[in-house]
Amino acid sequence: MASVPPHQILMVVFDGVQLLDVTGPLEVYAAANEYGGNYRIRTASVDGLPVTATAGVQLVPDLALKDIDFRIDTFMVPGRPDWWAAVSDTPLVDCISHLAGRSATVAAICAGAFPLAATGLLDGRRAATHWRLAADLAARYSGIDVDRDAIFVRDGHFITSAGITAGIDLTLSLVEADLGADIARAAAKHLVVFMARPGGQSQFSVRQSAKYGTDSVLRQVLDDIAAEPRADHTLAAMAGRAGVSQRHLTRLFRAETGTTAAQFVERIRLEAAQALLESGSDPLDSVARRSGFGSVETMRRTFQRVLGLTPGSYRDRFRTTRHA
Repeated sequence: MASVPPHQILMVVFDGVQLLDVTGPLEVYAAANEYGGNYRIRTASVDGLPVTATAGVQLVPDLALKDIDFRIDTFMVPGRPDWWAAVSDTPLVDCISHLAGRSATVAAICAGAFPLAATGLLDGRRAATHWRLAADLAARYSGIDVDRDAIFVRDGHFITSAGITAGIDLTLSLVEADLGADIARAAAKHLVVFMARPGGQSQFSVRQSAKYGTDSVLRQVLDDIAAEPRADHTLAAMAGRAGVSQRHLTRLFRAETGTTAAQFVERIRLEAAQALLESGSDPLDSVARRSGFGSVETMRRTFQRVLGLTPGSYRDRFRTTRHA
């Protein structure tokens, strides 16, 4: 019987690349090989020369992108924190475009969505990237439906992930698709990571950046909400303090923040509660009062709906790496 050919993995590397974007996924494939996988892993730079990753680590690729003449089963594109440098690298983008066109699966990790998007191949598709970069991706490439919360998104044979370590989640999902859940689970246990981490990126994006305009009335309202989340921030109370009608304030919120007054207040209270849970050990009822939710149940419902986990679970996960 003929042996099954190896699954060919090609990882692009280039100067400034985020080190963990590269090493995280490759370690998943290496771990999968320990449990029955048959992945052939190779790295390539545009010219085949060594590159310098973040933290000053030098990576020596196996070959040049232009010399690749083998079948590519999974083509992986990592990112660099200054994504604009990657999308301005025409030889890199051209190579990505060419090789993505002949790959069975194309995966972009974190800011790797930007050079992949620069090829036009993500137009009309859903995609993810690091939560800090999601607005930039949506603004620069308006044809992409950017999912700001997903850990990873699959659309056709393209799969994109959230920030940095989310490349591990993405790769575990690819291993599961290739070899089944048992091997993917074994690889996850080997690496001591979640098979599927709970929650989405929203749990990390404290103090999301609202697009504040120049309207001085709304600016004062927003500052008041942030300064004292537990105050009375009903629409009527805020309009009264600002000296404008409720209808006018509603229009200002929509135009300047892209959300309603109630949604903005809830978000500020949620982020206040997150900060209290991360930094202190106050009982949950105290956290709920201080952050403006009023009751533990209201706070719990908001955490579950927005973050996908309870306040207690959030504190356990983000307060410390030490076991209780």
